[in-house]
Amino acid sequence: MIQSMTGFGKHVVQLPSKKISIELKSLNSKNLDINARIPQSYREKELELRKMIADVLIRGKVDFGLYLEITGEETTAEVNQGVVRKYMQQLANITEGDELKLLEMALRMPDTMKTERGDIDEEEYQAIKGAMKQALSEIVKFRDEEGQVLEKDFVARLKNLNTLLDEVKAIDPERLDTVRERLEKAVADLKTEVDANRFEQELIYYLEKYDITEEKVRLANHLSYFETTLKSKDSNGKKLGFIAQEIGREINTIGSKANYAPMQQLVVQMKDELEKIKEQMLNVL
Repeated sequence: MIQSMTGFGKHVVQLPSKKISIELKSLNSKNLDINARIPQSYREKELELRKMIADVLIRGKVDFGLYLEITGEETTAEVNQGVVRKYMQQLANITEGDELKLLEMALRMPDTMKTERGDIDEEEYQAIKGAMKQALSEIVKFRDEEGQVLEKDFVARLKNLNTLLDEVKAIDPERLDTVRERLEKAVADLKTEVDANRFEQELIYYLEKYDITEEKVRLANHLSYFETTLKSKDSNGKKLGFIAQEIGREINTIGSKANYAPMQQLVVQMKDELEKIKEQMLNVL
């Protein structure tokens, strides 16, 4: 079962004096790229939180946000009284004004507030980790649902490719007969006697160069392998990408050997279906 790299997950945990929200959003990427937005007070736990994400999401461009809202009386910010008094004294030497006015001016100056950074409470951090697990569960569910949509599209495209391959097989004998008739007519138009045996040998050699029996067999095998991999237990977008490359190689070879307009038209349709598969492949984990 394949999984998309596109997803979203969110979980909110309410603590006695805080509300903590965790949001995860992911898009497609060749590797894992985590962009984290975390309050300064939780920075010491960033590496551990990143590892939790990496262990589950594996690949993709991931935006991770941890948001804090104080809902109680708890705060770590305090007025830096010594600095404020010093500002008020300096301002009083510059301009006249009552103490309230000077206080308002002083509080606008730098370093008038100080924040004491304490250790993260273990119970609080366990709640954060629990919220992270819930958010990861949500984004994995989202990715699974998106993966099911992608799988249905891939199966439909594979069905179309197999149908087109059957049509290629059906017109292949007609193609070879047409090529043979074209060559025989070209020789007849020369109005020159040729050695019949030698001509037949050259004709067989020429037709063998345009034989696509092996390409048809390999293409059928690649299409079957793609579908088997698609339904395997683990999602493997890179492996599917490699198989798609092999499918494209066989289609291109059939096109280069076709030398027959109806078959070349089928090849163009096959390339179109494969291109749509490759576009969607970018989203597969």
